[in-house]
Amino acid sequence: MASDLSRRSFLGRSVALGCSAAASPLVTPVTLASAPWDARLVVIILRGAMDGLDVVQPYGDPAMGGLRKRLPVGEAAGAHDLDGFYALHPALGDLMPLWRAGELGFAHAVSTPYRDKRSHFDGQDLLEAGTGFAPGAPLAREGWLNRMLQVVPGIEAETAFAIGRETMRVLEGPAPVSSWWPEARFELTPQTRRLLEMVSHDDPLFRDALGQAAEISESFDLEAPGEAEEEAMSPAMRAGPGKAHLQVAEFAAGRLRRDTRIAAFSISGWDTHGNQARTLKRPLAQLSETILTLRAGLGGDWRRTAVIAMTEFGRTARENGTGGTDHGTAGAMLLAGGALKGGRVWADWPGLGEGELYQGRDLMPTADVRAYAAAAMQGLFGLDRRVLETAVFPGLDMGGIGRLIL
Repeated sequence: MASDLSRRSFLGRSVALGCSAAASPLVTPVTLASAPWDARLVVIILRGAMDGLDVVQPYGDPAMGGLRKRLPVGEAAGAHDLDGFYALHPALGDLMPLWRAGELGFAHAVSTPYRDKRSHFDGQDLLEAGTGFAPGAPLAREGWLNRMLQVVPGIEAETAFAIGRETMRVLEGPAPVSSWWPEARFELTPQTRRLLEMVSHDDPLFRDALGQAAEISESFDLEAPGEAEEEAMSPAMRAGPGKAHLQVAEFAAGRLRRDTRIAAFSISGWDTHGNQARTLKRPLAQLSETILTLRAGLGGDWRRTAVIAMTEFGRTARENGTGGTDHGTAGAMLLAGGALKGGRVWADWPGLGEGELYQGRDLMPTADVRAYAAAAMQGLFGLDRRVLETAVFPGLDMGGIGRLIL
């Protein structure tokens, strides 16, 4: 199935998004919306449960080394020291200039209110709904970004596009947004992809085969352009198979330079049950390249931008028998942007020693991931705390989260 970006640049436009299917573990969309602010917000959902303990390594905690043997941490393992206690995974090394410039930061030991069942689908739904959690109770049908748009006057639908096959729940709801995506050579319905993920999750051979198939599918996302199209394409779009995330970031930056003020998309591949030392490198490289592409594409508007990258839950403190980690509770989130008051790790560190882990296995949550998203929106858009704690994130207490935005 051919794809022609120039002829289909508005194909798939949708003004009011309806009820979402569950989040896809394969390729997920980019959704953008205009807003009456000069500041920009980019939300990246990291699907699959990123291991915050490997990405932002608390090597200064004396218990850390005993929990991980095949997953070494700290500067001796090539990680980049951040502050004498935390170190950044080597695969994010290209982001260190942003750290030194105060344009990169991390929140650690954070989670949604979701506990104990550790299901990707429930965790992602709750993350994007932005609500509290009551077992058995239905989740809100609206996403927290859409609820935020509903409280701001003057919102209009603006060009948005999804590079993938379904919408982002985080932006679903009555507030008008738009979406776009190029045609793809291979296509599965969201329901089929969800069923495949559910069936394969506990079977390592099936799960790995599905992951390989997804990579092959991604490599054929777009047909090779003609010579004239090739000359008109940017380096990111000419990058070839496996670089769809660069196209996503470049499209987003292009819209954010104009009237769009909010972008949401996702990066998958964080479900590292086995051989994490190898499998984590790819999504981390994609995340790093995405942020740097956004920064380059936004130009002077980068100084008015904040990027939030968040995941459904963390992973176990101890590595498993296959050199990976299993579903956990608290984890880490990444924040970036020229508007960020960064260069630090925000954390009320709970410790990793005996008696300090949640249920004896997971990093203990000490802060709500929603509170950091709320604090970023408060600083960017001047939203009232009461509105954030009731209308946007019902039941949230922003607590002692300090100022994140310059």
